Amino acid sequence: MTQNPKPRKKKHSLNIDAPLHVTGRTIYLDDMPELGGTLYAKVYYSPYAHASITSIDYSEARQQPGIIDIIDHSRIPGENQIGGIIPDEPLLAVDELHFIGMPILIIVSTDELNAHKASQLIKLEVEEKEVIVDVEEAYRRRSFLSAPIHFSLGDAEHAFTDCAHVFEGSASSGGQEHVYLEPQGAYAIPQQQGMKIFSSTQGPTAVQHTVAKVLGWSMNLIEVDVNRIGGGFGGKEDQASPWAAMAALAAHICQRPVKLILERGEDLQMTGKRHPYQSHYKIGLDTSGKIIAFEARYLQNGGAAADLSPAVLQRTLFHSTNSYYIPHVRISAYSCRTNLPPNTAFRGFGGPQGMYVMEAALDHAATALDIEVHDIQRKNLLYESAEFPYGQLAEACAAQHCWDEAVESYDLSGSMKKIEDYNAAHQWSKKGLSLMPICFGISFTNTMMNQARALVHVYHDGSVGISTGAVEMGQGVSSKMIQVAAGCFGLPHEHIKLESTNTTRVANTSPSAASATADLNGKALQDACSQIIHRLQDLLRDQWSLTEADELQIDNASAYVAGTDHLMSWQELVTLAFQQRVNLSAKGHYATPTIHFNKETSKGIPFAYHVYGTAITTCTVDCLRGNYELDKVQIVHDFGSSMNRAVDLGQIEGGLAQGIGWMTMEELIYNDKGQLKSGNLANYKIPDIYSVPKEVQVQYLNTPGAELAINKSKAVGEPPLMYGIGAYFAIHQAIKRFNPQAVIPYSAPMTTEKVLLALYSKRDSE
Repeated sequence: MTQNPKPRKKKHSLNIDAPLHVTGRTIYLDDMPELGGTLYAKVYYSPYAHASITSIDYSEARQQPGIIDIIDHSRIPGENQIGGIIPDEPLLAVDELHFIGMPILIIVSTDELNAHKASQLIKLEVEEKEVIVDVEEAYRRRSFLSAPIHFSLGDAEHAFTDCAHVFEGSASSGGQEHVYLEPQGAYAIPQQQGMKIFSSTQGPTAVQHTVAKVLGWSMNLIEVDVNRIGGGFGGKEDQASPWAAMAALAAHICQRPVKLILERGEDLQMTGKRHPYQSHYKIGLDTSGKIIAFEARYLQNGGAAADLSPAVLQRTLFHSTNSYYIPHVRISAYSCRTNLPPNTAFRGFGGPQGMYVMEAALDHAATALDIEVHDIQRKNLLYESAEFPYGQLAEACAAQHCWDEAVESYDLSGSMKKIEDYNAAHQWSKKGLSLMPICFGISFTNTMMNQARALVHVYHDGSVGISTGAVEMGQGVSSKMIQVAAGCFGLPHEHIKLESTNTTRVANTSPSAASATADLNGKALQDACSQIIHRLQDLLRDQWSLTEADELQIDNASAYVAGTDHLMSWQELVTLAFQQRVNLSAKGHYATPTIHFNKETSKGIPFAYHVYGTAITTCTVDCLRGNYELDKVQIVHDFGSSMNRAVDLGQIEGGLAQGIGWMTMEELIYNDKGQLKSGNLANYKIPDIYSVPKEVQVQYLNTPGAELAINKSKAVGEPPLMYGIGAYFAIHQAIKRFNPQAVIPYSAPMTTEKVLLALYSKRDSE
């Protein structure tokens, strides 16, 4: 009898992009060959944070060599509007300027240098107006971008009266620059019908829709293509659209290809960042340390236009209680309008800002009660079926499992003893330790966006081409999509080709964001592959006269029936299907089931599942200089059934470093005129090899995974960033070991200057 092939072992280390990256062969937008006659666009933007335009003269600039055209708002054939959630942001300024960096004109030239020279000759006269950069000032003036959002659970107002201990305080967290490898940009090429745009975007459909609106065209005339982008982190979810729209507008007017790519300094000045928050909290505990009630008010600095701020604001409330169960909660969030560039999505999407406030409140309570904060943390961790403030119940809750595994595996008591011994022996150097549990919901909180499509072709030579709505930006989603298709068809990954992300092949895509990209697109891809597999199985059942009881397998590039001599190679099967006129193409669709959320009541089931984890962070502070080092971060993380451990580990390490940067060193500074003072990479500090932890250990929690995760492999894009919050509180602990009376405001980032001030501070009563 013919020996049937053995099932293939699951691979965990595929990364199709790694060889390209390490050999320098990766192609980004600016590496693409340019068509003859390509023009270059440069944006002339506002140098004022708030002003009325009284006159603008670009006649001299227009006469400079190489200048083809200078385009203002009056030349826009469609709508001068790029606002997504709220239509409050013009593509090009009309008569009002609302932030430094607001686009006014598009200069189109035969080369970039001449465009730059021409921009220096533009004469702009304005009447300056009052500038608001402070979020508290905006709140006092009721200057809001959208309606406030409120969540509640239980009866917080009355619950506080029964609390043995009540503490109130404030916490602030700063913004964060995305610093993606590849700046914003687009390349627009007029077609016989419509326009083709190569864009560095996380949201191809958002670009398509925005360009169509600006040009006054229907969406089917706009084709957006994305091969990969050099990092996004949320900064290219919504804010890639204006640059594509400007390039397309210039290409339409000039009827020639136009490339627009921002210089790094322009990108830093003109684009929005992670939202800074100023928050006030109130927390109540009983005598045993159980949290009874929690109140908070979050003030979000949204900048001059809404962008994605309302959605980010809502996500803050979703994660305001982090990994803890609190029976009585009342929280409110306000998106405040200021004269800064519109802030936008950033990895974590408002969740980190909410979690940080929760951890600050717990640290405040522990300090006041003179107990270890991790005792309060452990006592209040979520448990199965615990209710979140938004009404969803915790399912397959691994919060306590992760914590206990971390405490045992990394010998917390032993680590604390070593720290105690070290601190006793060192006068001018102190160590601190923190535990940071996380709970992060996976799905777009706008239910409509939780859908995806995929297109699959099996060619009659047996090779496979797949297209999805997923954008590769360094997170490894391309490798996972190839794994999904290879697993469905039982083929080596070399047989699978992943096409670029293209709005003509796969329409109506949600952006690659919310940590949901692999889940949504992978499930849609599975659907498409399954349709083809079922057709092939039906063909074989007819060919071999099989019954339903026969176990027909397609795996290891073969089709076979267990226990029989029925065996056919994949190539033979596909050839037979082609000869029999079986459809070897399929379009898959997936919409996450069960999820829903009522924005009126702020209740529902917004998330497909939650990701849990715990990090133990140890640091050493130089008490003479205020410098600090992160000794190690030890993590137990809920990956589910990880389908690609190498990719997932990379996401843990990258997210952790980015979170540490936000919490410790990345400081955005604006003056009272709205000018970004940390506007280049010489004075905006991001983590380097010397500032990341000396040691990072990651343990994969042993869980079955989630059914709504692709192959039960849980999302891993955003959750690890929140582990970086632990670095902030480890430094806090080290400062307290040096100066128990230290006054340490909850103000992130915890820069070395703040550390030095705190080390030698003292309470007013002292």
